[in-house]
Amino acid sequence: MEQQKLKRRIGDMIFEHEQPLDKFFDIGVLIAIVLSIFLVMLESVPWIREEYGAALRVAEWVFTLLFTAEYALRVYTARRAWRYMTSFFGVVDLLAILPGYLSLFLFGSQYLIVVRSLRLLRVFRILKLARFLGEASVLRRALSASMPKITVFLGTVVTLVVIIGALMYVIEGADNGFTSIPKSIYWAIVTLTTVGYGDISPQTPLGQTLSAFVMIIGYGIIAVPTGIVTSELSKVDQEGPKLHCPECSTTEHDEDAVHCKYCGKELEAGGAGVSA
Repeated sequence: MEQQKLKRRIGDMIFEHEQPLDKFFDIGVLIAIVLSIFLVMLESVPWIREEYGAALRVAEWVFTLLFTAEYALRVYTARRAWRYMTSFFGVVDLLAILPGYLSLFLFGSQYLIVVRSLRLLRVFRILKLARFLGEASVLRRALSASMPKITVFLGTVVTLVVIIGALMYVIEGADNGFTSIPKSIYWAIVTLTTVGYGDISPQTPLGQTLSAFVMIIGYGIIAVPTGIVTSELSKVDQEGPKLHCPECSTTEHDEDAVHCKYCGKELEAGGAGVSA
């Protein structure tokens, strides 16, 4: 019985954000995440790595072990452990500790620890910034609705760059740097997106004409995804605010719902509480 009470209390401290001690724990974890990312960034600087490399690695391992213990506690105390492990934050929590252990076998993988920055998204829940979560939900719905159109658009662009790359390979040839169709496709992508690295450039009049044509097309192509997403955002805004759970961020609720059907928290609409 005492063990169950302790487990429940630890679970409340980790997953809930109501009591001052709970928030203190969560904010402490966020500070540790920021510090661990900062240390990894410092280690990537050559002179700092040569001077303080050993101390930085020790500190990184301390943070990795702390986050490992935290993840184990989350799995142990979660009401539905598998559901937590397969959730967005559960996967992020696991990815946050894996690079440290991978560095034992694969040099340089410790720099992937910066994935821990995704854990900072919890600040919106911890500080009860429901309005920001609601806006994120609107953006997610708009992007989801845009995906079919954007997929078709990207398919068209891929087809276009393959054709342009093949044409440029035939026109310019290996003598002017277009040594293969894949490399010519690379040039087409760089040109079409108006990046223009300049490492490969057409030398013949016909190639330069085609290049100018691709650049002009590029300006029009860049605007298409923006227009698609903007249109969907406008549609989502016209639908009105969705009932939003400030705890688990779920928006899939009935219009007359008062509490979240997943976690039981009181729902919010447009940042305001929904009262019974």
